[in-house]
Amino acid sequence: MEPLITHVGRIIPLDKANVDTDQIIPKQFLKRIERTGFGQFLFYDWRFDEEGKPNDSFVMNQQKYEGSSVLLARNNFGCGSSREHAPWAILDYGIKVVIAPSFADIFYNNCFKNGILPVVLAEGEVEELFKKATSGKLVVTVDLEKQEITTDDGAIYSFEADPYRKQMLLNGLDDIGLTEMYTKQISEYEKTRKLLVEATI
Repeated sequence: MEPLITHVGRIIPLDKANVDTDQIIPKQFLKRIERTGFGQFLFYDWRFDEEGKPNDSFVMNQQKYEGSSVLLARNNFGCGSSREHAPWAILDYGIKVVIAPSFADIFYNNCFKNGILPVVLAEGEVEELFKKATSGKLVVTVDLEKQEITTDDGAIYSFEADPYRKQMLLNGLDDIGLTEMYTKQISEYEKTRKLLVEATI
């Protein structure tokens, strides 16, 4: 997993609340076993019509938001089922940071485990960002170390981050990566345990 220390990107304003994981990645696309390749199906039912053609009215299909890597949404983002495919699809699409007034707990935790920074801001601050982002030109710098978001017009928004999750993301560690840091200690413990078992036989 790649470390996330600072990220600079344009905002995609997804003006929807209660976006659930089935909207983020519909169930028919959950057949893959790899973590990659899901980005093409992100928000599929909103991005494409019944014939599979792009829906020009959907915000992510508008040219001015092409290449943007920060997603802005409303309350309760990531609700619904606990599928980890949701953050996989978001990351594979190229989104590194998601900003919202609130997140569903499981989705929030899954973001950190997969290299995405979920940022909680007050509703008033989110509203300010929505107004600024409609131009398609709003660039923000997200600094996880400082726990700040700075817009290109100089506004600064501070956010909270759990110290443990913060360090994991800063160092690019998921649960497996963290375990691998203690491979030597685990090996030594297993050797000691084996000797103790053999001594009791």
